[in-house]
Formats: sequence, structure tokens, C-alpha cells
Amino acid sequence: MKVIICGAGQVGYGIAERLSQEDNEVSVIDTSAALINGITDTLDVRGYVGHGAHPDVLARAGAEDADMIIAVTLYDEVNIVACEVAHALFSVPTKIARIRSQSYLLPEYADLFSSKNMSIDVTISPEVEVGKMVLRRISFPGATDVARFAEDQIAMVAIECMEDCPVINTPLEQLSQLFPDLVATVVGVYRQGRLSVPRSGDQLHAGDLAYVICQRDHTRRTLGLFGHEEQEAARIVIAGGGNIGTYVARRIEEMQPKTRIKIIESDRERAVAISEQLRHTIVLHGSALDQAILQQADIQDADLMVTLTNNDQVNILGAVMAKALGCRSNLSLVNSSSLGEVTRSLNIDSLINPRAVTISRVLQHVRKGRIRSVYAVQNGAAEVIEAEALETSPLVGRAFRQLDLPAGIRIGALLRDGQVIRPNGDTRIRAKDRVVLFATAGTVRHVEQLFRVSIQYF
Repeated sequence: MKVIICGAGQVGYGIAERLSQEDNEVSVIDTSAALINGITDTLDVRGYVGHGAHPDVLARAGAEDADMIIAVTLYDEVNIVACEVAHALFSVPTKIARIRSQSYLLPEYADLFSSKNMSIDVTISPEVEVGKMVLRRISFPGATDVARFAEDQIAMVAIECMEDCPVINTPLEQLSQLFPDLVATVVGVYRQGRLSVPRSGDQLHAGDLAYVICQRDHTRRTLGLFGHEEQEAARIVIAGGGNIGTYVARRIEEMQPKTRIKIIESDRERAVAISEQLRHTIVLHGSALDQAILQQADIQDADLMVTLTNNDQVNILGAVMAKALGCRSNLSLVNSSSLGEVTRSLNIDSLINPRAVTISRVLQHVRKGRIRSVYAVQNGAAEVIEAEALETSPLVGRAFRQLDLPAGIRIGALLRDGQVIRPNGDTRIRAKDRVVLFATAGTVRHVEQLFRVSIQYF
């Protein structure tokens, strides 16, 4: 696939890195020569210095033969125009635009990006996507990662196995026998820096991070089975009143009006502005690294500290300080993958990588076959994929025990006629089933083939 990426910042770099690793032909455009030099020196991509919305620059980057354009510059208007030019002059089939300004995304303007008004196939708002992820983590305390699939009826949760975890040293197949009515399947295990797909006879060990696909209504019970009985936070302090922090506070006000929220914002004008936007949230002007401000926010009585500033160091240190001052748990936004590794030795309960969230949304549209949703885990080492089974799929009609799946693929659940099914050896996939599975990076191409649309389908 030939892909043009407009924007070589953190998001653009992350997308280019992932797509180039999968042998796609990637061209990156940015006005910064330094960013282009940096990305071409480290990745197998072509770089072009110029304005991503200018026709001559797009032409030099190969727009005439491109299969997709992904416009992720810092400026919404540049992204929109780049997609429009790519459509009008070069007939690029798939056009994805990053939209940051929330004014474009207001419900009353929902029709703005429809096909009849603009030639943009997909809009991505990293702030909204990350905000939704933060809300999911808040809703399921004890999970280190959460994603939803199949019309929100199936969830993937990553759960750390502590020393007192009730299910460690128990063959996975016995869990199904002990809890026959629990729709949950362990599909991946991260152990000592290595991610693998377990077999039925394998066991979990203390220190493992287990990836579990389950019926969404069974998520809390699944967490409890792994020994995580944490209660949902009733008192939350948010560091950072930017788009993400404000979105999270607003949604909590709407969905959980009894939850008490406080925001710490370092910019005075921004603090005043969001205090006028939010109804019940208390906004404090100051630094999340100021102990006096943290105490003013009653951090010692808080259930959760969520650090969402634009500075990774502030997010990490603010989360650590909050915990040291008595906050029960913390959640930190960290862009840098290298810093994310460092935090494993610190007292941080959970991390969110905004770049990974955005890349997952893009991969959904890069994948071939009837792929409905994609969520990348462990920096792309594996993906949780939701796909629709077609009549022509080699999976349809055969019992699971007859399927010759690679060792790196494990199916976690099916959605059929509104019902979530935990597969066993006798289960047979039917056409139109939604299949949610875990696949290591090396087996993703095989998944695409399993759910491909063959010519016989038409």
C-alpha cells in the first residue's frame, strides 16, 4: 500500500513507523526540514519538505499513485484542505484527517464531515479518543488497559497478576470449567518483556499481564476473579485543563454527577475559561508539582489522580507526588515510549499512550478484509482485532478444533445476533458473526486473509 502522511510530529512519526514496518510505501510531508531529516534518518520512508495541502508537494510525494492520505499536522485546516486536494486532483481513495478543535466536532455540526459535504472518509480527534480511553480506565479500576468492540458488547482488559491473584498457577482450561457462565478468555500474556498467545494448558504467573477478551457486562466479575476488587473513584483530581482534561471532566459530570472532580491548570486564562465551561468541577490555578496546590486539592483524600498535561515529566512526577501524599491510585498520560518503560519502576498504577490510541484508529482503516476495529497493544507487538466473518471466509462452518490457526492468533469471543459467545472446541463461526481476536504482529496478515472479501462474494 502507498501511503502519504502529512505531518512528521509525534503522531505522524508513530504512524509512519508502524506502516513502514509492515512494508508499506510511506511518504511523509512536513514544513520542518529538521523533522523530515529526523524521520528519514530513522525510518524506511521518503521525506518531503513542504506544505501538505499544496498540490505540487503532494504530486512530488506520489499522490497520483497513493492509496491513502493521512493528514495529521497540528492544524485542522491544513489537514482538511490536504484531503480535499488529494481527492479533487489525485483521486486518492482513502482520506483520513486529524481534527483537534472541538468546535468542529460539536453535535450540532455532526453533518459537516459527511460525504455529501467533504471528501474526507475518516476524521480522528486524538483528544477525544484519549479522553474516551481515560474514561474507560476510570470505569474499570484494576485494569491497566481497556478497549471495547462489537457495538460495545465485548471488552478487552489487560490485568496485572499480583502475588495474591486467585487464578495464577491454574491451567487456563480449568478456568472455563470452574466458571462456566463467565464469558471471558485469556488471549495474551506479557511476561518478562515478551508477549505470547497462551494455550489451554498454560498457566499464569505472578507478575504477568494478562489480556482478556470478555463480555462487557462480565468485565467487573473478570477483574474480581483476578483479585482486583478496586472501587470506582468518587473523588478525582485531574492535572491539566486542556482539551483532554476538560473533555474527561465534562463527561464525568454528565455520566457520574455524584463524582467530585477538581482540575489543576497552570495557565490562568485557561483555568478561568474552563471554570466557566464546567458546572460542578472545581478549577485550581497552579502547578501539579506544587505540593501546596495538591494539598489545596485535598489530594490526600482523593481516590484517583489523573495527569493529562502536555508534559510527560510533569505527568509522571505529578502522579508520583500525588500517591506519596496519600492519593489512593493514579493514571498518567505519557507520550514517550522510553519514558513509559521507566515508569514501571515508579509508583504509577496505569499509563495511557495517546500516540498508540491514535495509531490504533488509523490501523483500522489500513487493514484489509472486513476489519471493523483494531487496538494495538505493547507498542504494536500485537493487535486486538474485530472482524466480520463472510460466507467466503475459511473460518465459517468449521468447528474451532478443526481450525488450523497460527500459534500467534487466539479468538476470544463472538457476537452473533446480539449475543456474546465464548468459543469452545465445538463452536462454529457463522457468516456475519463479529469475531474478536488477539493476534501477534507477525500474524496480522494471516488475519486479513481469513476475513478477506473474495471475488465470489460479489
